[in-house]
Amino acid sequence: MDERVIGRSGQWASVVGLGTWQLGADWGDVDDKVALSVLEAAAEAGVTFFDTADVYGDGRSEQTIASFLRGRPDLHVLVATKMGRRVEQIPQNYVLDNFRAWNDRSRRNLGVDRIDLVQLHCPPTPVYSSDEVFDALDTLVAEERVAAYGVSVETCEQALTAIARPGVASVQIILNPFRMKPLREVVPAARAAGVGIIARVPLASGLLSGKYTKDTVFAADDHRTYNRHGEAFDQGETFSGVDYATGVEAAAEFAALAPEGYTPAQLALRWIIEQEGVTTVIPGARNPEQARANAAAAKLPPLPPQTFTAIRELYDRRIKDQVEHRW
Repeated sequence: MDERVIGRSGQWASVVGLGTWQLGADWGDVDDKVALSVLEAAAEAGVTFFDTADVYGDGRSEQTIASFLRGRPDLHVLVATKMGRRVEQIPQNYVLDNFRAWNDRSRRNLGVDRIDLVQLHCPPTPVYSSDEVFDALDTLVAEERVAAYGVSVETCEQALTAIARPGVASVQIILNPFRMKPLREVVPAARAAGVGIIARVPLASGLLSGKYTKDTVFAADDHRTYNRHGEAFDQGETFSGVDYATGVEAAAEFAALAPEGYTPAQLALRWIIEQEGVTTVIPGARNPEQARANAAAAKLPPLPPQTFTAIRELYDRRIKDQVEHRW
């Protein structure tokens, strides 16, 4: 699989990575054997970038990745984790002593001395403007606790503030055919500054797979049940912030745009891969078949121009007014 450099870090990631939120929690139950088989399938398909966080299953996702990689010393996989969401979300918690403690825990979970890439996990907006925060992140690099750092953001404004910081290697942001606003300013600004873009929630929490209907029922412990209106965390993380009924209808239209040989999910992933300035896209997978199908999007033919036009028209007509004013 093709790889791209992650901005200023000098590290490389496969154009399709693997998001591992679902291997920890909040997507219904996934047992350990299935989780390991997902990691194996992704790696065998050429994925060299795993994205996790200390809060996914309260460390379970990190520990699962560590267990898998211990058994596969032949693999070179870059592991990015995130920190900050295990405490009250106030700017005062984003200080060096906490960073060291969070980093110690993640390094133990991952079984490494130095983490490849650590990202602030959608912190409060004032954090992005704090010199002290980024000085503390520079200290983690100087102490060789992390090789590089980035941020995961909710809004385009947060992303632009972070991109202006000279030490930021990457920005992780929601980007998909139902969330196009980052293409206007964020992705060009990152490209100009040499900052990597990690595209998350690429399938709009599964909407863009075309598998759901208005009658689909998700498990009680799945965020697609309990966070539809932002009850637990930012609503934008669930279905990209799109109203579910609208999203299901728009997803059916989107699925009809898939060229021959593409699944709707692969169309969404391919659309993201082809955006200039995107480093990697990180779909999740609940089973090995999904992991392999996601990775296969990297090798599909380029999309025809008319498909890009049709996707943009669908977004402008059905989605744009729901999401652009919020994120």
